[in-house]
Amino acid sequence: MEHTFAHNALPGSLELAFLGDTIYDLYVRRHLVRRGGRVQTMHREAASLVCAHAQSAALSRVEDALSEEEAAVVRRARNAHQNPPRNADPAEYHRATSLEALIGYLYLTGRRERIDELMRAALPEEYAEESNEE
Repeated sequence: MEHTFAHNALPGSLELAFLGDTIYDLYVRRHLVRRGGRVQTMHREAASLVCAHAQSAALSRVEDALSEEEAAVVRRARNAHQNPPRNADPAEYHRATSLEALIGYLYLTGRRERIDELMRAALPEEYAEESNEE
């Protein structure tokens, strides 16, 4: 079920990213658990898929499929003031934050199917899921 928010009632971009980070991580971990394997291997794979570099690449894979509304969420989050960690590329970090904000936005507005659709496209091909999952 989709939820709507009154003008200026949505959380800010960084708050959306805070939530979206967890949703993204959960989606990746759920996929890895369903695929199976050793926990240590799954942990390493999860870490490599949720880092800023990987999330920036994931955004590149879905950018062309975003609606105007989704692209606006991404744009606002990418331009939000933040201080990337010293070991992170600032451009990649901002792009990763914008993807997380989009996932957070879609989650808060009840668009779970859209999250599934974007996540299937966002993950590298070897991790893509075949079916829509709960």
